[in-house]
Parts: sequence; structure tokens; C-alpha cells
Amino acid sequence: MLGLIRTLPLLALAAAIAQQTAPVFRATTNLVIVNVFVRDRAGRDIAGLSKDDFTILEDGKPQTIAIFEYQRLDPSPTTPSLAARPQAEPSAGAAGPIRIASPGTIRYRDRRLLVLFFDHSSMSPADQARAHQAALKFIREQMQPEDLVAIMSFGAQLKLEQDFTDDRDALARVIQSFRTGEASELAAESETDEEAAADESAAYSPDESEFNIFNTDRKLGALERAARMLSALPEKKALIYFSGGVSRTGVDNESQLRATINAAVRANLSFYPVDARGLVATVAGGDASQASPSGTGIFSGRTQRSQMQRFFARQDTLVALAEDTGGRAFLDANDLTLGIRQAQQDIRSYYILGYYPANQAQDGRFRRIQVRLNRPLQAKLDYRSGYFAPKDFSRFTESDKEQQLEEALALGDPITDLPLALEVNYFRLAADRYFVPVSVKIPGNEITLARRGSTEATELDFIGQVRDSRGRVVATVRDGIRVRLRAEDAAHLERRNFQYDTGFTLPPGRYRLKFLARENQLGKIGTFETTFEVPDLASVKDRLRLSSLVLAGQREPLKAAVGAATRNRKLLASSPLVADNLKLAPSVTRVFRRDQNLYVYVEAYDPAADPQDRRLSVVGEVAFLRGQKKVFQSQPVRLAETTAARPGVLPVRFELPLKELPPGRYICQVTLVDQIGKRFGWARAPMVVLP
Repeated sequence: MLGLIRTLPLLALAAAIAQQTAPVFRATTNLVIVNVFVRDRAGRDIAGLSKDDFTILEDGKPQTIAIFEYQRLDPSPTTPSLAARPQAEPSAGAAGPIRIASPGTIRYRDRRLLVLFFDHSSMSPADQARAHQAALKFIREQMQPEDLVAIMSFGAQLKLEQDFTDDRDALARVIQSFRTGEASELAAESETDEEAAADESAAYSPDESEFNIFNTDRKLGALERAARMLSALPEKKALIYFSGGVSRTGVDNESQLRATINAAVRANLSFYPVDARGLVATVAGGDASQASPSGTGIFSGRTQRSQMQRFFARQDTLVALAEDTGGRAFLDANDLTLGIRQAQQDIRSYYILGYYPANQAQDGRFRRIQVRLNRPLQAKLDYRSGYFAPKDFSRFTESDKEQQLEEALALGDPITDLPLALEVNYFRLAADRYFVPVSVKIPGNEITLARRGSTEATELDFIGQVRDSRGRVVATVRDGIRVRLRAEDAAHLERRNFQYDTGFTLPPGRYRLKFLARENQLGKIGTFETTFEVPDLASVKDRLRLSSLVLAGQREPLKAAVGAATRNRKLLASSPLVADNLKLAPSVTRVFRRDQNLYVYVEAYDPAADPQDRRLSVVGEVAFLRGQKKVFQSQPVRLAETTAARPGVLPVRFELPLKELPPGRYICQVTLVDQIGKRFGWARAPMVVLP
């Protein structure tokens, strides 16, 4: 676990929320805060210690304790009564920031800080109603004299609805102002969608509605930003996360989960996730609110197993958030107030120690913290073990920059200052070799440009590493590109994205990809980690062999691609996504507008040929599904020719206008029927259509 570093004073966090970026810290000195829980053998809090009773060491060297406070909290909540406690200052509500005092000042002395965080984007209307009612019950009946409560919400963006206050009426008004059903259309795919996909196929800037809409990144990124906002307060804090579960769909950035946990640890914040679905009895095949699944899965038990696996998978991330930050996840319980009450009981008396480190070097290295008692007490000390020192990117040499990327690649603590979305596909080159294109998308509003003459430019560095199932490095990429934009293009940068493309040649197997990107103006780094599988299509005998499915919103000249650096031109020119010197740019986030055309690409391998004229006869169509309902189906087309350069490969391309599709979430399915070989196959990918 990492220590808590403070760089003060802070800019107003209200502006940070409005811009939906991480809070900005400006520093004159660095104050390191360490919260220490001191308990005897029986687990009771030990009070009465002074500053002279503690010694703090950083990397083995004693430090001078500049800040010392004892937070005295009642471990056994009694009948609620606010009359005996000093009242908190009036809250600024959603328009105001988390208020910060001067460096080292304990704003909320002897108070318990609780944050009620409502993730409306992951809860159905019924789940939202349960979460709101549980919060109201806690506020009206179970809130204690020591408690100060703040309220945050997340739908399309993170909002601070209410700063810390003990005004029950103000808190109740905020919760009652929530509209049931708000942002529920952005929740993960419904059980109906998942069951249909599972049964028939059994044989992402978190603040933008487009960026990472399919991943857990949006939700985890919001939690990370909340932790960074709250880190400005040195007191111990608990965040009660009301959620309908976090679904692992698409390509998930595993770095974002670790970054969120690490941000919470640094901020002295514990997560208490509460599954708002409560205790659920799963009905085999689904309840009466949805149609029965097709296929034989319901009779073999496969559908039931898939239902349970999906249900528990949506709780796995909640458990990880709790266990790795010192909190506790509350699952399968209809009393949703249990999570808040547990946080009440866990936040007990503790000491706040702060020091200005003697080592002021901004080298970015890990500083280990040790806290010792100078008295011979039989006591257990619980505190953060260290922190990473800051580093000024403007002072980096070229050697420093290269070393920073290499260290970040090996670093267990991921860096998510620069948001990334990533997509991995596969296309067969030979029986045992596959081309694996990787597309990386970076939101334009995260890129800083430098004026160079009449244009504005930036430089981006990329480094990637692929490991096999045994942990061996089997492929790497190291690239640096320079992007120049005209003034009119730079003006619209916030509404555009950068996309970088590279690729690897790999045999079938399971792999782990770790990818880093850095913009070289401010030195912001983003890490993306994911696992992927290259299937062995040679083992597929009962259906038509297909590549992965690519969805794109545009085709662009190869020379215009951001990733078309000199060393990659030959690689990208041989990509199946390039034809007639035009490159199909995978959407990555798979979010489209109704005024766009959708480009669909998939490859079929080894379709049967007519014995007489050697011609093929493969019929293909595209359909858009919502659950088990087919919303749109294209006219069938007949495909008869493979590519001359790649025998046995049938490229399948569709271009479809989206203007007829209502906004919402869909499953795009391409179905191919080999009429001569008497086989069929299909490929699927989730997508979103925006107004």
C-alpha cells in the first residue's frame, strides 16, 4: 500500500469537476500525510500518545514530524443526536468544491467522513430506487453525531452533488432530487442481451459518453477521480459505492482497476461497494420479463451456468475494490444500509502524522515509509508503506525519457494520467500464424500541443509488450511519432481522437498485452493491460472459420493514419484492414452517430469451392440485435471470390447507413452461410448508436 503525498495549495476542485479532469495540484512544498491506527492486542484503540511517541523514517532516514493530530471517534455508535456536536459549515452543493484549508490543517476534527457514491450508469431503475431508499433510511435513522456525509453521482459524468455536511434535510433533498431511471440506459448490457449472446455463440475518457463506453474504465475512472478529489483531505474516508455490478465486456483495461485502487490507497480512502440488486433468485432461462432463450442450452444446464457465471462476474470487481482498499463488499443482501453501517464501525480513532521529506529530489522513485513507537507498548500499527515521489518532466533528458517508459512498463503501479482505449483483432496468415492488429485511441482533449510556425504539433511515444501464457516476452513494439495539425484542425481537437495502429504476428494461444503511451509536452502516461486469445481455427471443423469482427466509422488514406510511422508502413500496408491504399480505422470504442456510415469487415477462411468451376457461393448478411429482438437485417449478398494474394481467404465487407437505427445499444452480427460446404458461421460485436 502506498503513502499519501500532498502538494499544496490546491486549485479549486469545482473547476476540475466541471472540466471532468483529475484535480490539478500546484506546489511550493510537499507534505506527506500518514494515518496511523494504533491498537492493543485486543484490537482496542490506544489514545493519549503524543508526537514524541512516534518516529517516522523515509527510506531509513528519520523525518521531522510537522503535523500531529488525534482523531477521536466513538467505535460504538449510539442513538443519533446531533445536538452535542458542532455543526459542519453549510455546503456549496453540486456547484461547490471539496473545500480545502491550509496545508496540514485538519478541517473535520473528530468527525467520520462518509461519501455516498451512486453509480446510476450501472443500475436499473429498480436498483436505483432501492439504493436511494437505503440512503434515505441511513440519513434519517442511522446517521451518528460523528458522521459527515458527502454525495457524489455518476451517469454520463462525475458530479459532486453535496459537500460534507451533517444537515440531514440537505442530504435528503439531494437524494430525493435524483430521477429514478436517470442514466440507466448507459448501464451494462441487460441480462437479456447477455443470455442471447452467450447461448447462441456458445458452440474505455471516462468522462465522455463515447470513450470507453463498453469497458469498466468509465466507472473505475470516475472512482479514481473521486479518490483524487478526496485525497486533499488528510482524514480517513470511506466511499460507499452503490452499483448494480460491474460487467466485464469488451476489452477491459486491467490497469485502470489497479490505478483506481492505488489512488484510493494514497488518498486514505476505503471502498465499500454495495450491490444494489440485493438478494437475487436466478430463474433458469430468465423470468417472465424476457423471452425464453433459443437453442438447447436450457436443457443441458449450460444456460443456467452462464447466468450464474455472469451474475458473479459482475460482483468480482466490487470485491477487488473493497479488499484492496481495506473496505468490505456487501453482496446478496436486501438491507443496503449494511455497507454504510460497516463503514461507520470500521473508521475508528487514529493519528494523523505529516512531514516534509528531507529528500526533495523529484526523481519519481518509490519512498518507503516506516512508523515506530518510542514507547515499549504491545501495540499494532497500521499505516501506508510508502509513496512515489514526483518528477518534473520538463527536466528530463532523452535518457530520462527512455528510462521512464521502460520503468513504467515494468512498474506494478500503473499510470492512467492519459486515458487509452485499445482493441485487439486477429486475422489468419497461415495455418499456424496470425496477424494481430492493435488499435489505440487517445481522446484529443488530453493532448497538449506546441506552436511550431503556422502549425501546432505534438509528439507521442508508444511502447508495448506481449507475453505468452508462460510469461515469456514474445513480441514488442517501440515507436515515436510526431503529429502536426493546422490551426483550424487544432481548434477542434477536443472533439477528436488520436488513433495509433500497430500489429504483431503470433501463433494461436493466450496472451497478455501491456501497452503504454506518453505525450511529450507534459509527459502524461497512460497504461493499458489486457488479456486476449488467438484461436486455433485449424481445430474448427463444425462451422465456417471466421476472423474477428471489425467495426469502423471511416476509411482513410494510409498516409493519414497517425500510426503510419516509417517503421510501421510495411507492416500496416500488409494488414488485412488496408485495401486500395485506404485503411479501415477500427472504432475501438464502438460508438457511432446516426449520421455516420458503419463499415463492417470480417474474413472467412477455406470456404468450399464448386468442383466444376471452382467458384464459391457464400451468402452473408448483417443484423442488429437488442436482446433477442432483431431490429434490422440487411439484404443477403452473395460472395464468390477470394483474394489473389491470400488463397483461401474470403474478405467480407459491408457499408451500412445508421440513420434508420434508433439510438441505443446493439449487438452487430454478421452471418455467413457456405452453401457449397454446408456450413455457416457468425461473428458478433457490441456497439452503441448515439443521436
